[in-house]
Order: sequence, then C-alpha cells, then structure tokens
Amino acid sequence: MRLSQVRFFALSLLTLLCSYHLLAQSSPATGPLLVANKGDNSLGIIDPIAGKQLAEIPEGGITGHEVTTSRDGKIAYVPIYGNSGVGQPGTDGSNMVVIDLAARKVIGNVDFGKGVRPHLPVIGPKNGLLYVSTELNRSITIIDPATLKIVGSVPTGQAESHMFAITRDGRRAYTANVGPGTVSVLDLEAKKTLAIIPVSQQVQRISLAVDDSLAFTSDVTKPQLAVIDTATNKIKTWIPLPGLGYGSATTPDGRWLVIALPLIHQLGVIDLMTMKVAHTIDLPTRPQEVLVSPDNKVVYVSCDQSGKVAVINVADWTVKSIIDAGPGADGLALAIGQ
Repeated sequence: MRLSQVRFFALSLLTLLCSYHLLAQSSPATGPLLVANKGDNSLGIIDPIAGKQLAEIPEGGITGHEVTTSRDGKIAYVPIYGNSGVGQPGTDGSNMVVIDLAARKVIGNVDFGKGVRPHLPVIGPKNGLLYVSTELNRSITIIDPATLKIVGSVPTGQAESHMFAITRDGRRAYTANVGPGTVSVLDLEAKKTLAIIPVSQQVQRISLAVDDSLAFTSDVTKPQLAVIDTATNKIKTWIPLPGLGYGSATTPDGRWLVIALPLIHQLGVIDLMTMKVAHTIDLPTRPQEVLVSPDNKVVYVSCDQSGKVAVINVADWTVKSIIDAGPGADGLALAIGQ
C-alpha cells in the first residue's frame, strides 16, 4: 500500500471516529419511550429519536395508567387500575402485568388478591424493590421483582393515595391523596406513616426537588402549587399557576420544575430560584404526565385526549416535536439500563 493511501485511510478513520464521538456526545441518553395508552388498554413503545410509535403491546386487562421499567430497561411493569378515574365508580383492578419489551408481550402477572386499584409503580432507588400504590388498601404495596411476590406494604393512612415519590436514598415516600387533599409521609424501611399534611380539598400528583428538600403537589381546586418543606412537613409556600396543575417533575440540574396544565393545554416552567412561572408552552389537548430525560435535554409530556406525546427542548423551552401515541396517552417511562 502506498504511503498516500495509508495517510488517506488513517485520515478517513480519524474523521469517522471523531464524527462518532461527536454523535455520541450530542445524542440524548435515552432508550425507547414507553407510554400507557389508556384508550386501547395497551403499552406503546416510542422511538424518541425517530419521533414515532413503533408498537403497541396489549395489556390483557382493563386499563393501565402508569408504567415503570426494571433496572436493566428490559422489563415493563403496568398496574391494571380499572376503567374509571380516581374516586369514581367503576371496576377495581386487582393485578399488574409484566411485559418483556424485546419480545413485546406479557410474560408475568402479580395478583393482589382483590380489587385494590393499583396505580403507580416505582423501583426503589437503593433496594431495587418495586413499590406500587394500592388505593383501595390505603397503602403502598412492596413487590420483589425477581419473584413477583408481594413482600410487604406501607400504610398511607388516607384514601385515594394515587401517586407518590420516593427520596433518592430510598428511605421516605410522599403520597398525593386525591380526595382527602393531603400528603402522607412514609417511612419505607419501618413501613409506617410518619405524618399526614393537609393541603387542600383535593390534590393531584406529586414530585420532589432534586435534593429532596421540597415536595410539590397540585391543588386542583385552585390554580396553585403547594411547596412542602420535607424537613418540617409543612407547606412552605404556594406558587400561583396560570391554570390548574397536574403532573410535575424537576429537571436533573435542580433549576426548573415543569408542570402540566391540562385545562389550558400548556406546560408551565417554574424557576425554582424565584418560585415563579417563567415560561408557558402551548401543547396538544389535555397534557397529563411529564418526564425529563436524564441528560436534561428534553421533556416528554403525554397528552391524554389528543393521544400525543410532546417533546420540549429544555435549552430554549420550545416544542421540538409532537409524536402520535395511542388514545388516552398517560403514564411515561424511559427504558434505560441503569
């Protein structure tokens, strides 16, 4: 091989490697995006890079509202809630399905033994156990994902414990109790209720600050967000909103809290330094749940009545794309190995 050919080959290889390195740096750290499509009782698998739903996996149940994945991102857990809204008459779900994402089929089931309306699944950040809100039992049920056996429960002391958030150390959980309008503070290790915080006549959804110092829950009787000091378990302040709030999440850098505003079809962006809404972004009909990518680059927002998932750029708070999901798009999760 001539020297000129060697040089050309070396230069081409170097260019290819540099391009690959830059692509790896610029690509979001993400796997498939999962969405609970309540309208057709399925779990949607979305390619967030291509911006399209690739498949829908039948759940074989009534309706699953929320989803989470195993630590390796290969398995999805979908509690089957039932065919009604929280606190409304309807069927009472009694099981959770386990889905193999590569095979795209249900491979397991957890039977709670009776109707409990299981709703939100969360993997414990330290112990790897699976926590599921079981509303009619007024509890958080603990499941060993390796055996799919129920290994314990934590009482919430309140009805309609719909959503919850777990601290980064895995020791505490905070539940949003919809009808009572309260937040329960739970000791997950001792399996007991530590406190019940009155908030409003009705609340929805809950999230935590990056350092777990604050909990946020939406007052759904007024357009305002309650900010709870987790050191004192008291309301620290209220943040006025342009419309009633719903699902929320903090960005990984701790700077922003993003919140769905379903009745005005917007996403609100709250500056956590000033505790004020800094931006609003128009979205498809009825935004529900928000999920921030781990790389802090985009926010995914499920939009229930329109069957869409909106993708928002964090850098400039603009809509990057709108993805067609399934009817009743709600719960979101990223299938990323940890």
